[in-house]
Amino acid sequence: MTEHTVLLIAVVGIVSLFCQTIAWWLKLPAILFLLLAGMLAGPVLGWINPDDLFGGLLFPFISLSVAVILFEGSLTLKFEEIRGLEAVVRRLVTVGVLVTWIVTSVATHFIVAFPWPLAFLFGAFTVVTGPTVIIPMLRTVRPTAQIANILRWEGIVIDPVGALLAVLVFEFIISGQSGLAIGHTLLIFGETVFTGLVLGALGGYCLGIILRRHLLPEYLHNMTTLAILFALYAASNLLATESGLLTVTIMGIWLANMKNVRVDEILDFKEALSLLLISVLFIILAARIEFSQFEQLGWSAIGVFLIIQFVARPLKVISATFGSTLNWRARVLLGWIAPRGIVAAAVAALFSLRLEENGMPEATLLVPLTFLVIIGTVVLQSATAGPLARMLGVAEPEPRGFLIVGANAVARAIAKSLQQAGYRVLLTDTSWDNISAARMESLKTFYGNPVSEYADRHLDLVGIGHMFALSPRDDVNALAALRYWPEFGQNGIFSLASSAKKKGRSELHKSASGKFGQILFREDAVFGKLAGLIGNGAEIRRTTLTEKFDFDAMQAEYGDEAIVLFGITPREQLRIFTAGSDIKPAPGWTLFTLTARETDDNHSVSSET
Repeated sequence: MTEHTVLLIAVVGIVSLFCQTIAWWLKLPAILFLLLAGMLAGPVLGWINPDDLFGGLLFPFISLSVAVILFEGSLTLKFEEIRGLEAVVRRLVTVGVLVTWIVTSVATHFIVAFPWPLAFLFGAFTVVTGPTVIIPMLRTVRPTAQIANILRWEGIVIDPVGALLAVLVFEFIISGQSGLAIGHTLLIFGETVFTGLVLGALGGYCLGIILRRHLLPEYLHNMTTLAILFALYAASNLLATESGLLTVTIMGIWLANMKNVRVDEILDFKEALSLLLISVLFIILAARIEFSQFEQLGWSAIGVFLIIQFVARPLKVISATFGSTLNWRARVLLGWIAPRGIVAAAVAALFSLRLEENGMPEATLLVPLTFLVIIGTVVLQSATAGPLARMLGVAEPEPRGFLIVGANAVARAIAKSLQQAGYRVLLTDTSWDNISAARMESLKTFYGNPVSEYADRHLDLVGIGHMFALSPRDDVNALAALRYWPEFGQNGIFSLASSAKKKGRSELHKSASGKFGQILFREDAVFGKLAGLIGNGAEIRRTTLTEKFDFDAMQAEYGDEAIVLFGITPREQLRIFTAGSDIKPAPGWTLFTLTARETDDNHSVSSET
């Protein structure tokens, strides 16, 4: 029996990995494949029965998993970033949440005949969207930067806000089940909120002090955070029933907003852990679904989904965008995109179990109704949001921007030239010194690892269609090329040649260069050579070719050491020079060349540095 249980858990892990990989390649939210896999393994084939597999540990596992997921989400909620956003975003996560909650709750009560407490709890579940489903959809739809930023920040902020609302509604329901007078019920509710706020703030402050003062070695930071998280969650629930989720949410918000406390490494670890928990959790939750529960809901349940999609979301956007500068086309797309994700599913499963234990058997229908909304919003919006954005004229045109891996001197010089030519550039690096130098040169940056889960959630690729791998490390370049291959394809990935000599390249370097990107500029344009030229005063010169001063004349003028980087045709088309390319620049082209030679201002060329 033990071997069988271990095998089933291992199978769940492998299936999770397979679903995530398929979603990555197809650029679709992974929850679609995780849900399908769970339903196939559970109610369809009967391979997995989560209640038998986990036994009495099922509820604690779900409970702790949701705590980690909510804590990770709350770590992204920084008040200064919220204050800097447009009023539309603030309304979406305040007034808009209230509108969605009320409309959904009323619809649930009257359409599927849920009692008011369960209807309001379900409404709280479904106010959240979440970056795990929003970000993949934005990359496929490619709306304008304004719309994308609104949707992205709404998804990040609304997770802890929606989870907090669900916790409060749940606590109100639980405190009201004892039959006590309303005053005593409110007192119990207040104790729950007070416990969550105090313990969450205290835990966040103490952990922040530990991190700020380096009281523990860095390799213990992640373990310490997880241990404190679980301890506070358990202690909070002991002091006030079900206050633990509120505690971990407040703890994350407090920690994220403490000054001089870096949580990047903790956030990376929590995101990796959350990814694992999300994958396993979705399969387990889907495997517990019984098709008979959908039959109990009946066809009327589809009416709830339709109200959420066609009434609640548009009303939310109308209330949030009233008086804003957004045109009606942008508002229509904002009113269409709001897929539900893991937080809704996990919290529904958690509270459903708790309510069943508290004598509310009808709470079992919360999970299938929530999954119906998740599947409906993700499938419908994934299939239609792209065509709708293009029809409305609010989709980005053909992406022209560049994601540049590395913010070193070489990357900054090339990025500045591209930016001066009118192309969007985004530099990413794990070195704060490089990022700071790039920002001082007015270049847009992303501080972090471009192949991390954190980058998947926060790296804004709207308008980006190419990648330049300009890191001094060949393995970083190859890994970045592999990661963004599905995003940009063969024609959009460019990497510097390996720093190893051409004849001495290993098969690994050959494969990475040949399969995962075109070699930039020319074979000998390795990072060391480019860095040496720039370090010795070389500059990127911009030269417009004429009939008298053509490409051959320019090469003779600048010499063999000059490296032609890219050119712009008279039709404003960008042509990137690569090793072995047969580009033949003609008069009227503007070429960008890295050269240290001084040019003679008397010849017939338009040249500037």
